[in-house]
Amino acid sequence: MRWTSVVWSIVYLLLLLSLIYPLSIVTVFFMILPATILFATLNFRAFVLHVIPVWLIAMIVHPVNLLLGIYFIIPAIVMGRAYKKKAPALRTLMAGAGTILAEMLLLLLIGTVFLHFDLSGYVHEIVKMTMSPLKDVGGNNPLVNDMAWTPEDMQKVSDATMQMIPFAMIISSFMMAVITHSLARPIIESIGFHVPKLKPAREWMLPKSLIWYYLIGVIVEIFAHNSSNSFWTMIAANLVPLLHICFMIQAIGFFYYLGYTRKWHPVVPLLFAIPILLFPPMRIIGILDLAFPLRQFMTKSKR
Repeated sequence: MRWTSVVWSIVYLLLLLSLIYPLSIVTVFFMILPATILFATLNFRAFVLHVIPVWLIAMIVHPVNLLLGIYFIIPAIVMGRAYKKKAPALRTLMAGAGTILAEMLLLLLIGTVFLHFDLSGYVHEIVKMTMSPLKDVGGNNPLVNDMAWTPEDMQKVSDATMQMIPFAMIISSFMMAVITHSLARPIIESIGFHVPKLKPAREWMLPKSLIWYYLIGVIVEIFAHNSSNSFWTMIAANLVPLLHICFMIQAIGFFYYLGYTRKWHPVVPLLFAIPILLFPPMRIIGILDLAFPLRQFMTKSKR
């Protein structure tokens, strides 16, 4: 147990140091994993004794690492505490994702109000920097020149990106929580602590009210299409894609349920899940599974 904790402290330090390098775009999704495992498997005093040296070393390398350590330790403590209390897996996921999302919003608020951070201007600069190589490479090539974007086109892309920021924040926070749970649960179990796991995919069933939310989202999307009201456009740009992801999850659950009832080989539902992820219109199966008793119908037809 002692050596395991030391190993995870070293992993925590390496991940923390990686955040100031370009590799952070990958390592950030694993950032709360080591601290979650340490908090779930140690008492509070031992947890502090493992974390403080990591923070001190990271701060010596670069002072900003201390702020990053504090930032990511909060969702790790929330998820680790849920594991200690043996909370249901879904509640642990929602608590972790909600904490990460709340931190993102708080950081954005502090940066905007106190540090005068202009998110819109920053996004525009990123889009401009991304598109500028096309102009430099274009030269006299008519094909590339036709693809060159005008300042108006760049502004449209910047506006569309700004509208999708809430969607990106929600998805990224949820993905961090899912990755942490997927890796932390079996690791904590192997150490000797019981941690509840998610329901099998065949039992995934989302609330039927999502159908009504989707109908509202489609109506808002239709009215916001030619509207100058940026608020409604942002609602439509974020609500509908989130619901699409929910329906894709529901469709995957349906095929796992079908495979379980029909005694299929375990790999068959997985083969159905891959096209759902690659071909989004297949989410219609998830919509039908929510709107109608599709699973009961398939079971009866088997009988």
